Parts: sequence; C-alpha cells; structure tokens
Amino acid sequence: MYDFRVLKDQLEALQHALGVRGQEVPWDLVRKLSEQRRELIGNIEELRNQLKQGSNTVAKLKRQQQPTDEATATLRELGDRIQAMEGQLRGIEEQLQAHALRIPNTPHESVPQGTSEQDNVEIRRWGTLPTFAFPPQSHETLGEALGLFDFERASKITGSRFSLSLGLGAKLERALANFMLDVHTREHGYTEVLPPYIVNRTTMTGTGQLPKFEDDAFHITSEDYFLIPTAEVPVTNIYQQEILPETDLPLRYVAHTPCFRREAGSYGQDTKGLIRVHQFQKVELVNFVQPEDSYQALEDLTTCAEAILQALGLPYRVITLCTGDLGFSAAKTYDLEVWVPSQNTYREVSSCSNFEAFQARRAGIRFRPKQGKPSHVHTLNGSGLAVGRTLVALLENYQQADGSVRIPDVLRPYIPETDRIEGMKNR
Repeated sequence: MYDFRVLKDQLEALQHALGVRGQEVPWDLVRKLSEQRRELIGNIEELRNQLKQGSNTVAKLKRQQQPTDEATATLRELGDRIQAMEGQLRGIEEQLQAHALRIPNTPHESVPQGTSEQDNVEIRRWGTLPTFAFPPQSHETLGEALGLFDFERASKITGSRFSLSLGLGAKLERALANFMLDVHTREHGYTEVLPPYIVNRTTMTGTGQLPKFEDDAFHITSEDYFLIPTAEVPVTNIYQQEILPETDLPLRYVAHTPCFRREAGSYGQDTKGLIRVHQFQKVELVNFVQPEDSYQALEDLTTCAEAILQALGLPYRVITLCTGDLGFSAAKTYDLEVWVPSQNTYREVSSCSNFEAFQARRAGIRFRPKQGKPSHVHTLNGSGLAVGRTLVALLENYQQADGSVRIPDVLRPYIPETDRIEGMKNR
C-alpha cells in the first residue's frame, strides 16, 4: 500500500511505474481526491491559525476588561467550520485509502515486461524427464486405482473440488509435509510455527488479499473472519503493528497449514484430481529482512524450495514472472514448476516472492536501526512446497509399468513399512 504522501508527491512516477502491469487503476480519481485532501488540509491549517489568533485576542480583551461577545462568536464559528472540514477530510481520506489499498506493488526493475504468462521467462531447469515404456497414467487414475484417494466420496461429504485421502494416500501427504518441515528447520535454519487457520479482516488486508481478492476467500460472515488462503497471511502478520529490533533480523519462519480458496475465477480448469481444489496442504516459508538484503533473500528462499524437489528427484524448471503475470503484492516472483508426465507439461508447485515493503506498510511492520528512525522491513514468502501438487508429481514420475508407484528414498524413514505403493491393500 502507498501512503498519502506518495500519492500526493509521487503520483506521476507511480502511475508510470505501474503502467507495465496492465492493471486498471482510477488514477484520475486518485489524483482528484489527493488534491482535495491537500486543499482541505491547507484550509484547516489556516482556520486553526485564525482560531489561535482569535483566542489570543479574547484573552487580551478579558485582561483589558473589554467586551468579548463578538470575538467569542467568531471563535465559535471558526470551530464549527474546522469541525465540518475535518469531517470532509475524513471522508476523502477514507475514499483515498480504499483506492490506495487496491493499487498493486511496483515491479522490480529486473522483472521482464509482458502482458501474460506467455511472456514469463524460464531461467533454469533441473533433472531429467522420465521416459516410460507405457502411457503414463494421471495422478487421479493412479490414486483411485491404488486406493489412495476417493474423489467421489469427497464430493458427497462437501462438494466438488475437495479430496479424500485414505491409507497410504494420507500417509504420503503427511510424510511429504514432515519431510519438508524437517529439511527447512534442520538444514535451512527456519523456525517452525503453527498459526491460526482463521484470521480477521485486518490481517487479510495486511498481506494484500483484501480488499481486491475478497471473492476468492472463504468468509465467515458471522464473525467477519476468513479461512486462510495460505500460511503467508497469519505468519506475516505475527509482527503486525510492531517495531522489531534490528538485531532480530532476519527472521525465517516455516508453517504447515491447510489452505482454503474458492478459486472463483477458475471454473472449468483442472476439475479433476488434486491440482486445483478448495482445500489443500502447503508448507510455507516466510522471511522478514532488512531492505538491502531482500533480493539475496529471494534467491536463498527459492533455493530452499528447490532443495525439496531435488531431494525428491522431481524434474522442475524456474520461471521469472513478467510484469503482467505478477501477483498483486509482489515486486518480483519466481515460480517453480514441476514436471507432470500425464499432462506432458510443467505445473506450478511453488511461488517465491519478494514484496519489498509493500506488505510491511499495510501491516505496520517496522524495524529500528541502530541509527535513524524506524523503517519498514521487507517481507518474502514462498511455498516450500504445496503438498498436494508435490504428491501429484511424485505419483506420476515414480509410477511403474505394473501400476505401482515407487516411494522416493528420502521418504522411506517416514513410511518404513513399504518401498512402493501397489494394489488396493493400501486402505
């Protein structure tokens, strides 16, 4: 979010910088409201000066034992005018704030320009694509044949786009999540947290989900609470409206939570299986760093997410999102896309972003340097990884000709009873 000073003094530069995003912003209205605010503040200040002078005049008249009725009436009139103008100012600032909350972050200069995902730039690949002597099956076909999933009963329990994992299917999800947590905490230096899965409106606004994306969120209307769409939301807001000591930075947290998304704009896409569902598990990495360290932190965070895919032996590629495909709050984003054989393509399994000070300004998260005034931290986050989509890739890349699925070696300590999934005995 941008403060009123930026909207007043740097509006033209901001409009130019955000032009590459291709998103509509009512700049003329923002400019008009900003000018009205500036004019009102000037008028209120002038009236306050008059009020101060008038108060001095009344005091002087009283000392001289002269009539004060006329001067007092003038003061009363000035006070009423100030009160009315302050009401107008509050109304204009509320409108300006509402628009400011919908203005996206400014892309970093290194972000490639483009209008859609077609303009994203691949920067590297890892791993060798598997070859099969048979037509590779989809994860939903494999999962149902092996007794790992039951999408029909999940639909009966709730509705479409929900999943039900059973037996080794549930164990695999748990094994993947625990493996990810162990790697990030033991090898990458992250601190594990278990945050609330329900958050308030202020928290959702702090990370940028609201107000723009409210239709994509599950809303508990009775309390005005929201089910979290990602652990990024509660974990980033741990330090909402706080000033951190400089010596505390950097802070690195990892959380494993369910995530809830309405996917309001994606009907007709990936309607089967685990790729796009309303509830899924994800391991999330969140960083709080000093501004000068944030772009190195983005590289480090992305490397941590890649380490999981490499340990699992899953081929993937890294994509830099272009300006037109960049998320609302992000200044720069790398997507990790894992190979899905049945679709003969790569699918997103992690999104790693630097938000610079955008979220910190909205959530009021600052740090106090040794010298100088408090400054906003830079926040980053990334999936480390999305558990369901990682399971999709695991099942499809490790499938065998007999319909079984080999379990990667790194997961064997979490599922010691078998090294492969076969038959319906998994329930």
